Amino acid sequence: MIHHVLGLFTHPDQEWKEIKGEEESIGHMYLTHVLLLAAIPVVSAYIGTTQVGWAIGTAEAVKLTQSSALQLTILSYLAMLVGVAVMGAFIHWMARTYDSNPSLSDCVVFAAYTATPLFIAGLAALYPSIWLGMLVGTAAICYTVYLLYQGIPIFMDIPKEEGFMFSSSILAVGLVVLVAMMATSVIFWGMGVGPVYLR
Repeated sequence: MIHHVLGLFTHPDQEWKEIKGEEESIGHMYLTHVLLLAAIPVVSAYIGTTQVGWAIGTAEAVKLTQSSALQLTILSYLAMLVGVAVMGAFIHWMARTYDSNPSLSDCVVFAAYTATPLFIAGLAALYPSIWLGMLVGTAAICYTVYLLYQGIPIFMDIPKEEGFMFSSSILAVGLVVLVAMMATSVIFWGMGVGPVYLR
């Protein structure tokens, strides 16, 4: 797992070819990659919001209670695990349009590796700051999009022109999934599962 993560940052084209050549099950991918990397942002956010806090016009840092931070951490973690599976299922469904025939497992593996920069960027949550979050988040999103557009033609074995259209479709669905996750969080907040602040 780790050598692929490093490879995606140092030589993504070659790494996508290596990943494509491996046979990996969804269960193994989740155990060795997704479960571990998805924990980075949620654990970082838990520590950052309960131990460090953030300043909002006051000298004293605002923090979350440990119980509310734990609830949000668990829900965020589950949302990321489901998000990877949903994106993998969509890629698998969409592949038929482009005369590609990858397995569902291959598509989930692709979605998981593509999301790697987003998971790693979660380290920024250790120090809650809107500017740091925006800077690191923007860089992670840009690199994730780059991996998506570079990887689809290689992984699906289709021409680059078709790969561009395929990647654009995946990106659009990713935005829809993100909006759905945000709407779900609003519903949970309405049910009483939300942040409780300490001052």
